This record gives sequence, C-alpha cells and structure tokens, in this order.
Amino acid sequence: MPQLTTFVSAGRRILPNQWDLIAFAAILAVLTGIAKSYHGISAPLPAANESVVSLDYWELPYYAFRTVLRMFAALAASLVFTFTYATLAAKSRRAEMVLIPVLDVLQSVPILGFLSFTVTFFLGLFPGNTLGAELAAIFAIFTSQAWNMAFSFYQSVRTVPPDLDEVARGFRLTGWQKFWQLEAPFAMPGLIWNTMMSMSGGWFFVVASEAITVGDTTITLPGVGSYIAKANDEGNWWAIGAAVLTMGIVILLYDQLLFRPIVAWAAKFRVELSESQDVESSWMLNLIKRTYWLKSGFVPIAAAMRSVSFWPLHLPRSASAPSLSKSQVPSRLIDALWILIVIAVAAWAAWLTVSYIATGANWDEVAHVFLLTTYTLIRVIVLMALATVVWVPISVWVGLRPRWAEAVQPIAQFLAAFPVNLLFGAAVSLVLAFNLNPNIWLSFLIVFGTQWYIVFNTIGGAAAFPNDLREAAANFHVHGWLWWRQVIIPGIMPYYITGAITASGGSWNASIVAEYVKWKDHTVVADGVGSYIAQATDKGDFPKIVLGVAVMSLFVTIFNRLFWRRLYAYAERRLRL
Repeated sequence: MPQLTTFVSAGRRILPNQWDLIAFAAILAVLTGIAKSYHGISAPLPAANESVVSLDYWELPYYAFRTVLRMFAALAASLVFTFTYATLAAKSRRAEMVLIPVLDVLQSVPILGFLSFTVTFFLGLFPGNTLGAELAAIFAIFTSQAWNMAFSFYQSVRTVPPDLDEVARGFRLTGWQKFWQLEAPFAMPGLIWNTMMSMSGGWFFVVASEAITVGDTTITLPGVGSYIAKANDEGNWWAIGAAVLTMGIVILLYDQLLFRPIVAWAAKFRVELSESQDVESSWMLNLIKRTYWLKSGFVPIAAAMRSVSFWPLHLPRSASAPSLSKSQVPSRLIDALWILIVIAVAAWAAWLTVSYIATGANWDEVAHVFLLTTYTLIRVIVLMALATVVWVPISVWVGLRPRWAEAVQPIAQFLAAFPVNLLFGAAVSLVLAFNLNPNIWLSFLIVFGTQWYIVFNTIGGAAAFPNDLREAAANFHVHGWLWWRQVIIPGIMPYYITGAITASGGSWNASIVAEYVKWKDHTVVADGVGSYIAQATDKGDFPKIVLGVAVMSLFVTIFNRLFWRRLYAYAERRLRL
C-alpha cells in the first residue's frame, strides 16, 4: 500500500497541474496570434497611398496584436542595444567620449527624421513585400525606446556603491562575472521601470511608425496607430474612443502578465540591509510558481544562464573606477590619437552634412532655423522645470509605497502611452475658438508624453532607495525639508537626472508633432524647429529636413554638455549610495 501511495504521488508530480493548463492555454493563444500575424507580415506590400485599415471595431483586436508584436520586437532590439552600447560606454573611457554624445544626438532626432531616410532603405531590402515596411516601423519604435533604456543602464553601472565594488574585488571576480553578479542586478530595478516607460514611449509614436508619410507617399500598416491616424483624419470620435479603450486593455494585459511579475521579481535586487515590510506581489508570478511543468522547464534555462554568468572572462573595468594602478593609467599618446580620430570623423561627418544642406538652403535659412531652435529650447526648459516641480514629489511618495506603485503603474503606463495626436482636435478647436497664441498653448502637447520619463525614473529611484536608510532617517527624526534635502533628493538624484535627460531629448522629439498640428482641414503652427521639420517632411524637402535635425542635434548636445552632464557628474561623484 505504501508503494502504491508513493507511485500515485510521483504520478501527480509528473502530470501537469491546473496552473500548468492555464499557462499553456495563454502560451497557445499567443502563438496562434503570432501565426496569424505572420501571414500579414509576409503579404505583398500594398500600393502607396492605399489604406489597408478598416474602422470596423471587430478589427481592433487583430490590429492591437500586430502593434504589440512590433513593439516587443523593438523592445528586444532595445535590450540588446542597451546591454552592449550602454555597457561599453560605462566601462570604456575612450568609448564614452564618443558613445554618450552620439546618444544625446540620437535621442533628440525626431522619429520622422529617421523615417524620412530609413523607409527607403528597408523597403529596398524586401522589394514588394510588407516585411520591409514592418522593419521600418519596428526601427521607428526602436528609436523611441532604446535611448531611455541605455541611459538608465549606463547611469546604474556608473553608480554602483563603492563598498559593493570592493566586495567584488575581494572575491576577485572577473569583469564578466562582476557584470552579471553585481552591475546588472544593481541596474535591474531602474532598467525595468525605464523599460515600461519605453513601451509607453513606443505607443506615443506608434501613429508615426504605422502610418508613414514622406512627401506625397503614405505607407500604412495594420495596427492601432494607423487605425488612430485614419480615425483622426476622418474626425471619427467613436472610432478614436474604441482605439483608446483597446490600447488601455492591451496596456493593462501586458502590465499584469509581464511587467508586474518582473517588478515583483526584481525587488530582490535592492541594495539594503533591512527588509521592507511592504513587499511587491504579482498574481501572475504566484501562478507561475504554482505550476509544475512550466516552472520545471525554466530550471535548466536558469542553470545555464547562471553557469554562463560565472565564465572567467575579462572585461574592462568601469570608467568610474576609483583608483588605477600605474600600469592601468591610460597612455596620453593613445588618448591624443583617439581624440584626433574622433575629431577627424566628426569633421568629415559635418562636412558631408553641410555639403548636402547647401544643395537646398542658404545662410539666411540656417540663421532662421537657429532662431526657431532657440524658441523650442525655451519651451523645453520651461516645461522641464514645471514637470519637475509637479511630478517629483508625487513620484517619490508613490515609489516609497510599493502597494501604491502597484496600483499606479498601469495608470501611469496608459497616460504615458496616450498618443498626443488624439488631443489635436481639442487643441486646434480651443486655439481657434478663443484665438489663443499657439506658441504658448501648443507647448503643453510637447510635455504631455515626455514628462513620464521623469515620473518613471523617480518612482524607480524611490523604490530602489534602501530601506535601512529610511529607517535611520526616521530614528534620527529627520523630517520635512531637511529629509528632502539630505535624504531622498540625494538618493534619487541619479535616477531623476537620467529621466530628465531623456525627457528633455524626448521633448525635442515631440516638438515635431506638437508644433505643427493638423485636424481635419485646419492647421495650427507654433514657431519652432519641430514645425520646421514637420513642414519640410510634408514637402519632401530633404536638405531642409537634414538642416532642422542637424541644428536641433547641435543644440541638444551643447545643452546636455553644459548642464545635464555637469549635473550628472556631480550626482555620480557626490550622491552615490
């Protein structure tokens, strides 16, 4: 009888339980959706200016799935980019001299600035096939996701606490081992929050990526973004409402099924000596833990990844290493040669850019663009200041309370993902009805989608703030403004600066759709480089597009060098945990 009982118990452990069946059903549903979408991806490319989108409500689930597939494909590419590009910038001083300014420029280049030149390239790779347009859309979404994640990871790797770095040295971890055992786990909480923000940023520009218009040619791909674009052009408020509802449902689904479990899992990577009484939870993570087959399937994968993380490979030490031996002091001759190479390449690129711009613009046009870019710069500075004053206190309060963060997370993702072009009708109507100054009132459209970079990074910084430091401040009765000035602001400053840099770059990016607003037969224009680029794109005037993007990138790089990077260096030097 005991043998029979043992056999039955073993059989029950081998057989899948009810939680496995639920998980397998969800996996099959996703695979079925991917298989259905594949037929659309491999279909022949529709003719230019031919709409393949119907405003039928029943098509929205399929469109939503196509959009989500593009966004997750772009997210996968963004993660690969983050773990390579940001790591190299953080660990190599010479690479940092080039990679970080390039990242400053890339995050400021408008999505349409990329699309104007990349659509032709991707369509040429797969002539007559929809896959080329799909890759162009994925690349456009990638450009709205990758920079934020890369900045976050770079900031985290550069600000690993010195005592933990000493422990890694004491254990004689190689560069590879230190990266996977210390630096990547330390960066994980901030990276996850920025990944969520990047997904929302992808939604923000999904209209531009699925309904690509360059000159007189429009290429439309099935998706929520193209659905919104068509409903917006026709002024169909019911269709717009249905698209917004669908978008909200999709955001809630991937928040609960993916991001909430990851946030709860990543809580174990916090740097603290005492455990917080508020613990993140996720029903989806609990469901996975209750499965047998699914959980067993992850065991060999986790073991293989852990084994890889312990390979004795050597990587360069972090560029922020506190001390270097004489043998590690970089050669001044090599530094000089490297700087000369960088200057030569930059001069060559500048010469090519100037030569191309000269084919379609004169010096008066250049001076005019500089003036327009100054207008946009003033808007960005004022809006960043307002967003900081309003959202930093709120984000800190939420980040220090995991239960509230869990409730606010999907709401914040939805607001961050809300496409600003859905507000065009209201914005144009208000400006025209009350004869308002578009240079002032259209400015708020810029910050609507970019302020959330500050929110998500500040929440992530507050959530990662060590609980033992909070308890120490409470024991010493540090309250009020003193607590803000001496405790929490220094603790979240690196995270805030990362969010502010990205929000600033995103604001420049958003100006292209916020300073040149179309609604039905009405167009409202605010003076700025964003409207200049948008109008040049509508006309297909590529030299002027390049001129606007080049001047915008120059302003962003100088502003980041003179302000944000100095502030970041101070936070890295004086405000590390």
